[in-house]
Amino acid sequence: MEKPTKSLDAEFFNEMYQRNEDPWDFENSPYEREKYEATLRAIPNPVYDNAFEIGCSNGVLSEKLARRCKHLLAVDASEIATENARKRLVDFQSVEVREMIVPNNFPNENFDLILFSEVGYFLSREDLAITKDKMINALLPKGHLLMVHWTPIVEEFPLTGDEVHELFIESAGNEKSDPLIHLYGRREDQYRLDLFEKKPEL
Repeated sequence: MEKPTKSLDAEFFNEMYQRNEDPWDFENSPYEREKYEATLRAIPNPVYDNAFEIGCSNGVLSEKLARRCKHLLAVDASEIATENARKRLVDFQSVEVREMIVPNNFPNENFDLILFSEVGYFLSREDLAITKDKMINALLPKGHLLMVHWTPIVEEFPLTGDEVHELFIESAGNEKSDPLIHLYGRREDQYRLDLFEKKPEL
């Protein structure tokens, strides 16, 4: 099977959530539970003023993340997923859930934390590059960007988790033109995690 070259659209995800409200078993999977714990441990600051979660799905991780954010914007491409997330997060006044497809839509805000988890490989290489630039521009100086992605190859996804992360690694370095610093990387059997910090403005 030849991998797709275009980003997967909202219809793809809505059809998936119509078949199963929790298609990746976020609620009960030991794998997801361990990965969430690793994700939260990797976030450096105890509290963030304004965080942005891209690909919130049904809000299981959003609920954990919200406890460390004064404001959290959680978005997903699926109408069904965002509705489920709103129900889950109804008691968290600091959380705003929006239906949003990146990079076509992107918030006009700045963030001190951006979480990009299990969504990058749904994008084409071109759309991922655009998303990366928008994320970096939206990130405040010394703000953190945390990425977590499944690494095994999935034929129906345009990219692999490693391809997603390596594109961001290319923007992290010692050159003045490199906007990011790579703070931390971790690789497990089925996922990788990378933490970046935006360089302070000169």
